[in-house]
Amino acid sequence: MTMGRKGIETMVGGFVLLGLVGLAFLSLQAANLVQFVGRDDSYSVQARFDNIGGLKPRAPVRSAGVTVGRITGIALDPQTYEGVVTMAIDSRYKFPRDSSAKILTSGLLGDQYIGIEPGGDDQDLRAGERIVQTQGAVVLENLIGQVLFNRAAESGADGGGKP
Repeated sequence: MTMGRKGIETMVGGFVLLGLVGLAFLSLQAANLVQFVGRDDSYSVQARFDNIGGLKPRAPVRSAGVTVGRITGIALDPQTYEGVVTMAIDSRYKFPRDSSAKILTSGLLGDQYIGIEPGGDDQDLRAGERIVQTQGAVVLENLIGQVLFNRAAESGADGGGKP
């Protein structure tokens, strides 16, 4: 049983096409642009932050290192000038009303995400409610600036850096 030249070319073309589809799927998954599970089965909550740093829409929302949702929107409140972050939380995960939200960074210079720490309230957060206890992003540039400023102040206080 021999396969003709046209049959081999068709088979190779099919494998190339299959490879391209797989590559596109992996690229979309890696960029968090596609989410196939839990998309419709979620509830929305909001949190306000003084500084959201480099937080982006579609960034993960995690609790205990487990992704429990995604950020669906980021806006600026024109009255308070706070960043308002809207999150879609998978309905499998219920968090107490007094839970807190922090903007954290993966590694030293990694992507930012929201970490939720559960509280102890008997009532759970419901769709449309707001997480009140929040902690904004720690901006690396601000930390470096504070360290340099403190060093300069210390060297000025002890006679300009003379031993």
